[in-house]
Amino acid sequence: MQKQVTIIGAGLVGSLLSIYLSKQGYKVNIYERRSDMRKISMSAGRSINLALSDRGIKALEEVGLMEEIKKIAIPMHGRQLHHVDGSSGYQAYGKEGQFINSVSRGELNCTLMNLAEKHNVQIHFNERCDNINWKTNEIHFTNTEKNESHVVKQDLIFGSDGAFAASRLTHQLQHDRFQYQQYYIDFGYKELTIPAGSNASFLMEKNALHIWPRGNYMLIALPNVDGSFTCTLFFPFEGNPSFASLNTPEKARAFFNEIFADASAIMPDFEKEFFNNSTSSLVTVKCFPWIRDNKFALIGDAAHAIVPFFGQGMNCGFEDCQVLNSLINKHHHDWNKILTEYQELRKPDGDAIATLALNNFVEMRDKVADPQFLLQKKIEAHFSSKHPDKWTPAYSLVTFSPEVRYSEALSRGNAQQAIMDEVMQTPNIAENWNSEQIENLMLDKIKHLN
Repeated sequence: MQKQVTIIGAGLVGSLLSIYLSKQGYKVNIYERRSDMRKISMSAGRSINLALSDRGIKALEEVGLMEEIKKIAIPMHGRQLHHVDGSSGYQAYGKEGQFINSVSRGELNCTLMNLAEKHNVQIHFNERCDNINWKTNEIHFTNTEKNESHVVKQDLIFGSDGAFAASRLTHQLQHDRFQYQQYYIDFGYKELTIPAGSNASFLMEKNALHIWPRGNYMLIALPNVDGSFTCTLFFPFEGNPSFASLNTPEKARAFFNEIFADASAIMPDFEKEFFNNSTSSLVTVKCFPWIRDNKFALIGDAAHAIVPFFGQGMNCGFEDCQVLNSLINKHHHDWNKILTEYQELRKPDGDAIATLALNNFVEMRDKVADPQFLLQKKIEAHFSSKHPDKWTPAYSLVTFSPEVRYSEALSRGNAQQAIMDEVMQTPNIAENWNSEQIENLMLDKIKHLN
């Protein structure tokens, strides 16, 4: 008999997961708390762009969706840095030909839902998950449009309803030893816009992720296919400067004119967006266990919400789906084995990318403008080009190496950083960075490390 599957949450991960499971022969229903985003206009400040990279691409390719997604994606080959004095610099991502992709969360989600329905997935909107009876596998929903409650009984349930998942809460409250940790950083984010120029032209370099690093805070901008840029200000909630201190349109614009001058000059709707668009918080969630017997699993942000500074939240969730699908094939639809190994594999990787993402916040807002940091990256890139079998930079391990687990990338990255800490202490390193002496030092350190 065909196994019945319910997915709670029709976001990016839930929609992709439904396609994987449908292609595996399961009858899939998704229940989504929100209205159908394809039929309503998205509220201002809620269309944050995402960086789709190799892990996410691998999952989309597996289910034959990447060609469709390419239509709404823009390649970004590196970081374009904007300094306070008006100068700018460029840092390529990885090797030549490696890039990440800017894609609108809303457009991508709508595309995935359309493709899910083409694969015979049923999506039910305005359905709030109230409770799950674990003895009977019955999910209690309330249709918020009709204010009617109903019960859905399923063989297999996935909670993919985001960082504040109702599915996780009911799992947590009815579990004897559930471990849960959430951590908020003291920074929030606000979405802003740089509109397109005449004839949908781009007012800045199209194929780059733009960063205005300012030590304790930063502005970033990602390109859209219509010529505009979606900007995100990552900024302290309190203090000076902060969201609290920029409390009038005049103060906010004066601050941007001084600190982000080149961006401010091409933001005609800045005041309106700054005060109308919401200020959102940034949370990391770690929990355990993710599974319950052979009938329930958390996936995506519901299992491992992370801050966005490595651009891996969506990619990690998509990789969850890809790994789960490989385990379906490996264990021939034995869900007891599938879910057990899924948790064993993905929990360490979820924890690792959470750590990496928090670390990368410091890099993006501060270090990318530091001469010593830039020198270190130059040394690493030079050494990696000569010895690609011995050294892959940490960013490339995470972003361009889907065969390397996040937990391994964290471990290798930490070991390489320890080597670089020593290398950077070498006398006259700025003059001798590409010398045979430095190369031999690094080779020796790697040999001892191995």
